[in-house]
Amino acid sequence: MSMAVDKTKTWRKVEERLAAEPSARKRAILANVLAHMKAEAVPDLEGLMTTLAPDPHYHFWGPTGDVGPKGTEAVRSFYTSFANSGAHRLEYDVERLVVDDHCVVLEGVMRIIYPAPTLAAMGRPVDDPDGWYLYEDRMITFWPYDADGLLIGEDSYTVGVGFEKMRALSVDEIPDLV
Repeated sequence: MSMAVDKTKTWRKVEERLAAEPSARKRAILANVLAHMKAEAVPDLEGLMTTLAPDPHYHFWGPTGDVGPKGTEAVRSFYTSFANSGAHRLEYDVERLVVDDHCVVLEGVMRIIYPAPTLAAMGRPVDDPDGWYLYEDRMITFWPYDADGLLIGEDSYTVGVGFEKMRALSVDEIPDLV
């Protein structure tokens, strides 16, 4: 059986664009995006935080409005919770990448493997309290950058159906567990 997510899809398009990009400024921010994505996949909290500008603001837009963390400590807390949740097994299957001197835009399908206890803590119903579930939703993310090439935040928009359409996974579909 194949894995439910392939982490390398998350940064594949970024690596391709970085290799072909002639602009030094765009290469610098693409390299930052790449470092951020790879740190998120481990997860490496300090690696993530070094990609961020002072006082980053995240906006996670969905059907209930913006739920993203604002400020360095809130973002650090978000990533600490993320790392502890076991939901770092994710794939952002990027279909489109746009970059200018101030922003990177990614569009594609986000897939996240959630352990049942994390979902239960979020108030999401689970059939198997020891199970694993696949979240899948369409997403577009704007990554704005400051003059120093550091990430100001993330502005992401989802369709909002990922939790409603989750499916249970078998252990042999989960990277790092097989």
